[in-house]
Amino acid sequence: MSALRWGILGAGVIAKAFVRDCQKIGIDIAAVGSRTQQNADAFAAEMGIASAHASYQSLVDDPNLDVIYIATPHPMHVANALLAIEAGKHVLVEKPFTLNAKQAQSIKDAAAAKGVFAMEAMWTRFLPSMLAVKGVVADGGIGEVRAIQADHSQFLPYERAPRLHEPELGGGALLDLGIYPVSFVHRLLGEPTEIVARATLTDLGVDEIVSAIMTFESGAQASIQSGFMAAGANTATVIGTKGRIELDRVWYNNTSFTVFDQRGSATERYETKIDSRGMQFQALEVERCVAAGLLQSDRMSLDESIQIMTVLDEIRRQIGVSYPGE
Repeated sequence: MSALRWGILGAGVIAKAFVRDCQKIGIDIAAVGSRTQQNADAFAAEMGIASAHASYQSLVDDPNLDVIYIATPHPMHVANALLAIEAGKHVLVEKPFTLNAKQAQSIKDAAAAKGVFAMEAMWTRFLPSMLAVKGVVADGGIGEVRAIQADHSQFLPYERAPRLHEPELGGGALLDLGIYPVSFVHRLLGEPTEIVARATLTDLGVDEIVSAIMTFESGAQASIQSGFMAAGANTATVIGTKGRIELDRVWYNNTSFTVFDQRGSATERYETKIDSRGMQFQALEVERCVAAGLLQSDRMSLDESIQIMTVLDEIRRQIGVSYPGE
């Protein structure tokens, strides 16, 4: 059973996915907060949640809650997270952590001052398949990583995903889709020393397609691409001095992968199934860390989230994408 009582801030699609996965394993989703009582009540009724709050302030002030999952669009993350932190609540903040690195740093500073736990909800980081990939690399199964290739491209026209197209809502492929390969690369190679990025922008000024090549201190390189107007293969490859890992589509989900040696022969096949999307694993990480008295996760630290946002900031600088209020 869950050791923490969770509140859900925001009543959208991603919040529903998170709640469904968490409820399957007994995590205590105790309340939801929305901008109106009607929205909160509808969400609570659909998801079987006992308490519904008509405002975010009311939610974070609820004395029966320990941790708040921030599920609003990313331009609102920093304000929503700081609201919960000021109320003394631990926070799990949906990815991307914020709009930019400055906002990410402000969440880290506020959480430290209040003595509460904070983490980015990069849910794929905690999937069994991703842990297995990390294990193969850490154990030297493909030697030293020299290159990574990752694509996250979907067909998401305006009528299907209007938020992606709107600058006021932090639109563009990079922050919604590109965050996955950027975070994946950072997990395996750390901070890049050089970034070269190019993009095609929409008439509204957000990136429809964005590509980047990153170089690292070791000399390794990573090539990533994201877009929202054409569906891609959505596969990834990690290339090492002794072999490579090929992740099947959709690579950022809990998926299968194959390890090949230098001659191209398959040496290992990894397959696993889970009966959910897999968003519960990040919640279990929050509960593990809080129980241990930690204020950050060593698997998704705040410093790493800030570094990732710094990479995203630099890519946006190079491609000419900025958001209102920055």
